[in-house]
Amino acid sequence: MDAIILQLLNGLDKGSAYALIALGLTLIFGTLGVVNFAHGALFMIGAFCAVALQRILGASFVTEDPTQKDFLGNPLKVQTPYVESWFGQDVGSAIINWSVPLAILMAIPVMIIIGFVMERGLIKHFYKRPHADQILVTFGLAIILQELVRGYFGANPIQTPAPDAFKGSFDFGVLLGFDPNVIIYPYWRMIYFAFAATVIGGVFAFLQFTTFGMVVRAGMADRETVGLLGINIDKRFTIMFGMAAAVAGVAGVMYAPINAPNYHMGMDFLVLSFVVVVVGGMGSLPGAVAAGFLLGVLESLASWSPIKNFFENWLFLPSIDQIVIYLVAIIILLTRPRGLMGRKGVMED
Repeated sequence: MDAIILQLLNGLDKGSAYALIALGLTLIFGTLGVVNFAHGALFMIGAFCAVALQRILGASFVTEDPTQKDFLGNPLKVQTPYVESWFGQDVGSAIINWSVPLAILMAIPVMIIIGFVMERGLIKHFYKRPHADQILVTFGLAIILQELVRGYFGANPIQTPAPDAFKGSFDFGVLLGFDPNVIIYPYWRMIYFAFAATVIGGVFAFLQFTTFGMVVRAGMADRETVGLLGINIDKRFTIMFGMAAAVAGVAGVMYAPINAPNYHMGMDFLVLSFVVVVVGGMGSLPGAVAAGFLLGVLESLASWSPIKNFFENWLFLPSIDQIVIYLVAIIILLTRPRGLMGRKGVMED
């Protein structure tokens, strides 16, 4: 039972990332009808916002410490971060230590601007083009962004640590009545799940309870009628594109301590997230979130040794944890082409 609970926690962790990326993908497809293969690159750029801020805050200058001597007896030269010299050692060290959460403040405006530029500069020209054209141009854009990040930050993963307060692990099993040290789970992964739930709840609340959100939902259902009412729905959809980019960006920022940012991490998540969107139902926001958590849990359970060994030894299906998402997608799409929560008629022609 303790192993199953641990796998469920891992599944919720993976599902949080899938759900956040799929939520942004669905916002773009539901409002603009665009299949955006560059969305994974936005997740990657968000992660590198955390890397960039960490480097900015870590910038330092050389000073001499007269209280310390080198082996020649000269004052020892030490690196002093500019932040510590401006705000004092204690405050400066705290700012550097909390660089990942602070990177959210940097990532939101950066991602909104990138989203606006992408939508106004390129994607708006492909609204009425076939989905194949949209896939090709956005996939090409994703490769360009990926190579730009690779050229600037390098090809190797860059460690981006979480704040010291969240580097340990939480004894989750004690809360459930297990013995101590039976179910240990990292603090930051729990923070990420809570963060994902907050962002998802905030997006749904924005769409459900604000006038702007109600107009957007109406435009998703019947764009022409909303336009005839004198509402500039295109402008609102552009804002939604920026919002979707920001959601992907902050998801990447908070995921940086879990998976060291690298230039191809966007592609790694993109394919799985598109599977999540299709399984949940194209254009269905609740479906994208539900499918994200469902497939994350299934993938985690499939990596559990008893299940994995059963499939390998008895059903001759090696690496079931790598293919379970695609098997589930095939089954669902064969039996329900519109996905779990997709509207009737979508993907059923």
